[in-house]
Amino acid sequence: MTSVKDFRVEAEPTGESLGRGVFAFSDRYSVFDWGEMPDLIPGKGASLCTMGAFNFELLETEGVPTHYLGVRDSEGETVALADADEPPTEMAIALTQVPDLPFVGEDAGTHGGYDYDAYHADADGNYLVPLEVVFRNSVPVGSSLRKRRDPAAFDLDFGEWPDEPVDLPEPVVEFSTKYEERDRYLSREEADEVAGEAGIEELEAVARRVNEVVTERAADAGFTHEDGKIECLYVDGEVRVADVVGTFDENRFAYDGREVSKEVVRQFYKRTDPEWVEAVGDAKQEADDRGVADWKSLCEASPDSLPAEIVQATADMYAAGANRYTGDEWFDAPPLADALAAFEE
Repeated sequence: MTSVKDFRVEAEPTGESLGRGVFAFSDRYSVFDWGEMPDLIPGKGASLCTMGAFNFELLETEGVPTHYLGVRDSEGETVALADADEPPTEMAIALTQVPDLPFVGEDAGTHGGYDYDAYHADADGNYLVPLEVVFRNSVPVGSSLRKRRDPAAFDLDFGEWPDEPVDLPEPVVEFSTKYEERDRYLSREEADEVAGEAGIEELEAVARRVNEVVTERAADAGFTHEDGKIECLYVDGEVRVADVVGTFDENRFAYDGREVSKEVVRQFYKRTDPEWVEAVGDAKQEADDRGVADWKSLCEASPDSLPAEIVQATADMYAAGANRYTGDEWFDAPPLADALAAFEE
């Protein structure tokens, strides 16, 4: 189980072949790496499954290999999205191996204290690449890039980042850890070692192609695609897109200048529960200082619940956004502009 979706294995993978599994999308959400938050967002799981399936099928038509097999209809059959009789909440996928990633401590001289050599020794050339490949077309207000890089690094004429989204001259691709207790951005050389047999150049090329496809679809639907990420599996010498692609959890979009993603909830917590947000940052720093993986047990605060009107507005945003992005009225939702207005109020 992840913080926002559950996972079932229907056929185990081996070193020689892929297996089969199912993602069951829940209405849970997560921000700041916290894991399951106090509230559920009604219909969120169906919105994410619908958008994810739509994008996987779009990628397949563009020749991008993925692990997607279809969605499950109300009878439990695996079908194409267009043949689903209601908004799906389950997605069938080809399943690869995910070895354990041991944490052996900073003093062991491994990457961030994690033993990736052990991970790849158990992978048999058929594995989930333990990286997130991040692509950025712009730098929204909530982007972590603002803390790590100066505008001049991207040939931008700013002394410091302004309090508004900034378009990048060219898309930027970065690499982050996937299975560590908290994500770390890696240099290209570090990412190449962590990736194992999967070539870093191919991972980047696939990410750029996914970015192109999602950006074009977003523009056709009236969105601006700001940034996103992919995960990949490696099998038979080929990189394939895995996990879920192009949803409001994996990517950031804007509509009419307003954010459309779980970033709106992140920013809401920054405004209304800054003590918890600060405690999360302090706990992560303390974990780094101690050289331990579990930062959450060091956090002395817990997040507040969202107000009921913000829960509803978030649900409306996911549903209305999925309708607009896919071009079909899958959900009974208000116009997207109305859903977003609730956050401004």
